[in-house]
Amino acid sequence: MKPVPIKPYLMRAIHEWCSDHGYTPYLVVAVRDKMQVPMEFVKNGEITLNVSYNATRNLQLRDDYVHFSARFNGVSRDIVVPVGAVVSLFARETGEGMAWEPDFTEPEQGEDESVVSLRPVSAPAELVEVKPLESTESPASEPGDDEKPPTPPAGGRSHLRVVK
Repeated sequence: MKPVPIKPYLMRAIHEWCSDHGYTPYLVVAVRDKMQVPMEFVKNGEITLNVSYNATRNLQLRDDYVHFSARFNGVSRDIVVPVGAVVSLFARETGEGMAWEPDFTEPEQGEDESVVSLRPVSAPAELVEVKPLESTESPASEPGDDEKPPTPPAGGRSHLRVVK
C-alpha cells in the first residue's frame, strides 16, 4: 500500500480555516506545461488565484487536483491545477498559511490508466511564513519594472443593466 500524501489534507484544512474566519483564501500555483489556467494572468511562472467560495463555483480540493470555475475579466473559465503545482495557500488578510515546494512529477501509469496517482514527496515540506502584501498593489508593479501601466477602460455606457 502506497502512502497517502498529506498536502491535499493540509490545503483543505487551511481553506476551511480561512472560510470559517471570514478570510479570503489565495492559492499560488507554479505554472508549467499545459495547465488549465488563464495564461494571460501568469507572472514569473506563477499565478495567484482567489479560491474563496464567493469567487469560485464548484470548488473541488481533491487529493490529486484542484478544480473550479471562476470569472476572469467577465469570462467564466474552468481551472484545473495539479496539487503538486500548488506553491502556497494563505489568507489574503493576514498572510497566514502554508507554502510547499512544487512537485511536477508525472503521474504514475499503472494497468488501469483511469486511476491517477502522484508520487509522494520524499521529504516533509518545510514551513515557510507567507507575509501579506503591504499595499493593494501587486508585487509585479514595483517601481523600476519595465512594464507599462495598465490602460483605463474606455469611457461610455456600462454593459450592465438593472434587472428587476
